[in-house]
Amino acid sequence: MAKSSFLKYPLAAMAFCFSASISDNTPLAQEPSIQNGAVVIMYHRFDEDKYPSTNTSLETLRAHIEELKGGPYNVLSLEDIVDAISNNQPLPDRTIGISIDDAFLSFYEKAWPEFKESNLPVTIFTSTAPVEKSLPGYMSWSQLRELSADSLINIGNHAHQHTHIVDLDAEAQTLSIDKSDQIFRRALGKRPRLFAYPYGEISLQLSNILRAKGFKAAFGQNSGAISRQPDLMQLPRFPFNNRFGTPDRFELAINSLPLPVSAVLPEDLFLTDAHNPPSLGFTISEGIKTREDGTYRGLNCYSSQNEISLQQLGAGRIEVRLSAPYEPGRARVNCTMLGPDGRWRWFGQQYYIPQ
Repeated sequence: MAKSSFLKYPLAAMAFCFSASISDNTPLAQEPSIQNGAVVIMYHRFDEDKYPSTNTSLETLRAHIEELKGGPYNVLSLEDIVDAISNNQPLPDRTIGISIDDAFLSFYEKAWPEFKESNLPVTIFTSTAPVEKSLPGYMSWSQLRELSADSLINIGNHAHQHTHIVDLDAEAQTLSIDKSDQIFRRALGKRPRLFAYPYGEISLQLSNILRAKGFKAAFGQNSGAISRQPDLMQLPRFPFNNRFGTPDRFELAINSLPLPVSAVLPEDLFLTDAHNPPSLGFTISEGIKTREDGTYRGLNCYSSQNEISLQQLGAGRIEVRLSAPYEPGRARVNCTMLGPDGRWRWFGQQYYIPQ
């Protein structure tokens, strides 16, 4: 079994500067069953110390793999996870998916032998332009074809150029997706059905384009566990690097449970001036345990910018209010709640604020 250190508190969420909570000492109602979902983790580079924000050392990676192989986890491909959720099929408890962004050469040279030896499936989200241009530090099409031929590897789409694609208009976004699809068909003989947003930046416009193009699912970089009530075009992943790859944080993440929510506002994670600060809100599923007075045990929300306040309305509705608009760039809100067996339920959002 996994170690008990992850039970203490949500370490990654506590990295945020501003928090609000709803809790009291009312006795708890009966525990519900565990929500059947999954956790997807993501990496970028391996043993490339000059890129600390995206680098994971082999020592850290091996510790993660050892935990995955030695604990009560079920590592499945992202395709299998998405198919199970799409078809309302069960997943084992503690289902984990592994993803890699950007197709850096260090995955092929350093990390892939580790994953292969441990028989762990991996999805590599690839931007086609750097590979086409044979940019230093990226894999080649020959290497990607070699990996694609292995049953443990799935190649995903990461747009043509690794840019802030949400800043583009709909026509340019469509051209980027079409261009990458054409190159994948030529280079690999097939087009990927899974997508990862560059920088985890999501907009409603881009999500709708991906849906219209026939993608099965798309992943951001917002922390959280995948629930049975998701928008498959906005699935969460836990990002890891050396700084945020400590054993405590890793165990916390892979043992997390979904915080299933609906009626999430704002619908668009691309925040224009007219919607900044956003009116954040969501409704927690009726199946989630409350105290006898209807409140939730230890519900906390954390913001990467600005002070926030949290209010629970009737029928499980939660409203989160920010003290000021977000600054341009990326901003996050994570909400956690203590679940059964000392595990944390987790729902997160990442917003993009244009200049």
